[in-house]
This record gives sequence, C-alpha cells and structure tokens, in this order.
Amino acid sequence: MGAFETTKIRNLGIVAHGGAGKTSLTEAILYTTGMIDRLGRVDDGTSTMDFEPEEIKRKISITSALDHCHWKEHSIHIVDTPGYGNFIADTRACMRALDCAVVILSAISGVKAQTEEVWAWANEFEIPRIAFVNKMDRERANFFRAIDDMEKALGARGVAIQIPMGVEASFSGVIDLIRMKAFTYAGDQSGSCTEGEIPADLLEEARRLREMMVETVAEAYDALTEKYLESGELTEEEILDGLRVGTMRNTFTPVLCGSAMQNIGVAHLLDAVCAHLPSPLDRTPAVGSGPKSGEIVQRAPAESEPFSALVFKTTSDPYTGKITIFRVYSGLLNSDSLIYNSTKDVQERIGQLFELEGKKQKPIKQAVAGDIVAVAKLKETVTGDTLCDESNPIVYEPAKQLLPVISYAIEPKTKADEDKIHNALHRMIEEEPTLESHRDTQTKEMIISGMGQVHLEVIVEKLKRKFGVEVLLKTPKVPYLETIRGNAKVQGKYKKQSGGRGQFGDCWIEMSPTGRGEGYIFEDKIVGGVIPRQYIPAVDKGIHEASQEGFLAGYPVVDFKVALVYGSFHTVDSSEMAFKVAGSMAFKKAMELCKPVLLEPIVTMKVTVPDESMGEVIGDLNSRRGKVVGVEPKANSQIIRAVVPMSEVLAYSNDLKSMTSDRGLFSMEFSHYEEVPGHMAQKVIAEAAAEKSARG
Repeated sequence: MGAFETTKIRNLGIVAHGGAGKTSLTEAILYTTGMIDRLGRVDDGTSTMDFEPEEIKRKISITSALDHCHWKEHSIHIVDTPGYGNFIADTRACMRALDCAVVILSAISGVKAQTEEVWAWANEFEIPRIAFVNKMDRERANFFRAIDDMEKALGARGVAIQIPMGVEASFSGVIDLIRMKAFTYAGDQSGSCTEGEIPADLLEEARRLREMMVETVAEAYDALTEKYLESGELTEEEILDGLRVGTMRNTFTPVLCGSAMQNIGVAHLLDAVCAHLPSPLDRTPAVGSGPKSGEIVQRAPAESEPFSALVFKTTSDPYTGKITIFRVYSGLLNSDSLIYNSTKDVQERIGQLFELEGKKQKPIKQAVAGDIVAVAKLKETVTGDTLCDESNPIVYEPAKQLLPVISYAIEPKTKADEDKIHNALHRMIEEEPTLESHRDTQTKEMIISGMGQVHLEVIVEKLKRKFGVEVLLKTPKVPYLETIRGNAKVQGKYKKQSGGRGQFGDCWIEMSPTGRGEGYIFEDKIVGGVIPRQYIPAVDKGIHEASQEGFLAGYPVVDFKVALVYGSFHTVDSSEMAFKVAGSMAFKKAMELCKPVLLEPIVTMKVTVPDESMGEVIGDLNSRRGKVVGVEPKANSQIIRAVVPMSEVLAYSNDLKSMTSDRGLFSMEFSHYEEVPGHMAQKVIAEAAAEKSARG
C-alpha cells in the first residue's frame, strides 16, 4: 500500500490560456503546503515549475511540469500545463491522465481561445473541474464579469461559492458563502488569514448570492432537490455534499477567487480541491482493450487489480537520460521490477521509481492506483504506451495528437551537426510527439513541423542545448509540380558514332494529359517488333527519370500519359542505355509542345477566431487567393473553413496572432494540386531560373 489511500489522492491539472497565472498559482500552492520555503516568480525566473532555460528566457510555460503536495491528509499530484497555442498540445496529452482540474479565469481578460480548447478537452475526457478567478488584485479586475464570460464562452454553469472582499488594490480576502464567514489575508504573501464576520456593507450581497448558490446546488440530485423544496434551506453538510456530486457530474462549476501572486485565496482553493473534486476511486473504471483479442477490458482503481498504467509524457534529463512519466490506473508497482509494455509487446525493467518535484526527483518504493510517477531509462517505451502485468495485459488509448500547423526547413550548420541531426531529432520527437520530421524527396530539404513558429524556435534551442546540434530554420520551398494541357507526337532519336561500337536508339511517342492525380501512365503500342521487347522498359525508364525535372521550372511532371507507338533499332549499336536516352529526349521535346503549366499545393484550413475578428480574417484569406467554403458559429467565436494555396500561408501563424490578438487558432492539411495563375507562374519560373543560375 502507498503512503496515501487512493481515496485521498487528487490528480489535478492547472489549466487555462497563457498568461492566466497557472504557474504562479502552482507556486503559491506549493508554498502554502510547505513544499517550498519561498514564493518564486515567473518574471524573475525563480518559479519551481518553469525551470527549462527556454521557459525562463521567455517567461512562459513551454512544457507541462509536475509536482505534488500534501494538504489536510490528502496527496495532490499537480500538473502545471502550458496555455499558449504553440505548446498546448502537451496539455492535451496530460489531461488524458488527470482526474480533475482547476480552470483559471483571468479577472481582467476572462476567457480566451485556449481556455475554450482546454475546457472542451475536459469535457471530452469527462474531467470534473472548479474555476478560480485569478488576479483579483489587478487593475480592471471583475469577479462577476469573469463568471459571466465563462458561462457565455464555455457554456458552463458557474456557481460562486466565494465572493471577493474589495477589488483591485483594495482586494484583501474572500467571503465564504457556504460558512458565511469572511477571511482577511495578511497581505504579505504568507497566505495567512484571519476568520471574522462579513463586513456590514457586503452582508446583503453575500446573503443574496448564498441563496442563489444553494438553489443551484440543490439541483445536484433528486433527494437534495426535494429537501430544498420542502424546507427552502440546506445544511452546510448538504451544501458540501451537493457541491461534490454536482461538480463530479459536471452539472455546474464551483467558482472561487483570489490572487496567486499575493497568495490570497489559495488555501481555500486547496480545501475546495479536496472537498469537491474526485479521487481516482470516484472515477469510472479505466477502459482499455485486450492487445490480441481487441475486446473491451476494464480496470478498477484498486490495489487488488492487475497493474496497469498509461505513459502520457516523456522528457530527457542531461544526467538521468530519458524519463518516462505515467499514471497508474490499477494495481501496485514496486521499484526494481519487470513490467510489460503491451503496446510494443516487450518487457521493460523498472529501476528506481520517483515522484517529480519540478526539476527534482524524489525516490519512492512503490506506486499505487491513482499515483503519477516516473522512471528513467526505459528502452522501448514512448509517450502513449501502456505498461501492465504481462499475465493480464491491457492497452489504453492515448490522447489523440494534435496535427502540426507550421513547417520549416532545417539546415545543419556543420558536417558534424549533419551527422548528429537524425538521432537528436528522434530523441526530441520522443519528448515532443507533436513534432514531426521528414526529408522532402522533391525539394531535398529536411522539414520539421510543429504547433507554431515559437514551438520550432524552442526545438532549435533544445537541439543545441541538449544534443549539441546547431541548425538554421528556413522557410521551406513550396513543392510545385508541372503538368501538360496539350498533346504531341514526337521522335526521340539518339545516335552516337565515335569509332568502334556506337549507340543507337529511336522512338516515337504520343504524349497527352490525364486526370488530376493519375500520375504517369506508360502504354506500349509497338507492333511488328520495330523496337525489340528488351528495349521498351528502357524507354519507359528514360521518360520517368526525365519527368523528375520539368520544362518550366525544373519541378517534377505529373498527370501525363505516354504511348510508345513506333521506332527503329540497329542490330549492333542499339542498347538499353541508348533507348533510355532516346526516351528522355522524346519526353523533353514533347514537353515544349504540350502546353506545360505549373501546379501548386492547396491546403484546407480550419481557423477559429473571435467574432470581432471574423471580417478581417476572411478578408485576409481572400487576399491570399483563398476560398472560404464555410463558416460555423461557436460561442463568442466563428470557425472558418477555407482552401488556400500553400505558398500563401507558410507564415500564417504570426499573421493570425496579430489579427486576433493571439486569440485565433488554426490547423491545416494538404488537400490537392491546382494550376498556378499565369502571373504567379511567371514569378515562380523566374525564381527557379535565378536559383539554377546561382548554382551554376
């Protein structure tokens, strides 16, 4: 058995948009619970959870960080998640493993697009949550506006269980509407407060809001509703019970308030986490499948069940190496034991188990159902894998990964960097599953794709810091193609005589366009043996190889058909090589006559923007030669679907950020190829010619 019973464990995510104060709140929680002895600050680079050099430099959370604390006989595993769009994919992976969440609402800016996104994920994973209105001490703070914004933007039903005492510079504490007591904080960031009576000027408002709270809480379950309708009141115990049931059923969301920076309201938030949010035992059994049968398998969060866990995050430490972080769903796991990776069908040796405390690691002997723990140096295991008892295997489905939205070409600075780049990228992808890497066979560039420009810039910094690999980021080349619109019948004749045996190949081809996406089709129409059978594949090969460099700008040629219709040969001088050259010559001659055109890649885009930005964003997409194919309304925002030439949106991330004040989200994926307009084609052809000339 672990140090804490499973019923006393809380697996808690701190989630919201970037800048809402998640890391500051986590810092205040750790300080209030005695895990750290001084209150660090993000702006000073002294916070416990933002410890990566890239985070300290940018003053934002780039990767989820884990810690734990103890509060009133409860063990709370805390995951401080990123909120900026470039890094929010990590938040999704972590939320798959959580039981509950605190959603921060900014008292100043309310709900932003990223908060909407994490709220939707909480709904998807059925995660009960409470809301904390932060920054009540700041200028323009408004507690009730934040709740109203939450209800409108998130479709949530907020129930205030606290109200603030004072606002902005005069914010001094909170009024507990359950106990009807006022708590005045010392104002020295210590988190200490004194309990007292509600100030007279706030008493009437507190009574009114308490009545609204009780009315909402009474809807948690039928017996409570009947009791309230009969008596018109609920006891403190009934209110607490109703809050817990209603929160876990997502009937409503309790709302608290405070200031993470001033450490006001944090102790009361911890009380609410323990009182209203679920333990692993309150959740439904974990559902997976049999690795071979595919049948549904369930695991209850009990120590008596077979061991099972889901890996939801991987990091690399310069001293420890690869660190695998997983959530235990059932059973027990001891340090120094063998375990089965059912996803990979391999055994792994578990060494020392430990709990993460920011960048530190605390060794533990055993993990129980509900625990979040880590282990170093697993050989085969990566994010998304299931670890379990080999005699009772199960596979859990990981969170579905978000698709990358931006791609850049990378160029190693030196030969030494080039030698190390593949291994370094492989290691980075283990840590950042949303990062993708491939070599473009057409442009010959190494491409990395990620969640935004800042994401890829951070990847470049990590490659240098962690693996000693330096690369340059460049805008990738657009993979244009060429095709034809006309027909031609031409001869390709290769004759070479320079003493001794010569070379002779002669072929006539008919070239014509095919449907888009049909590629290259070769048809043998030779009759009467005018070209021997053994030379016909050579003609096909010569045409295919020549088509890799088109007539207009040197891009591959697609969607054309070649019929080999006639030719001649020499009994001595003909060879496969001669007919391959003849095929190539015929293709190049035909390209000049077949009205060649350029094709460009078209992408489909899904752009989510605030209502007030929709007109500007649609106008911008139109200016990029895009076609809006649909608009769907969403709470306080609009989803725009469009098809746009890839060349027009290579740097769209920064432009959308500017147009929407960083409240816009987008995704894109390749759709099809279309003909490039004439004036644009001339520009592309001229650029290709200049580049070819520069290469000599």
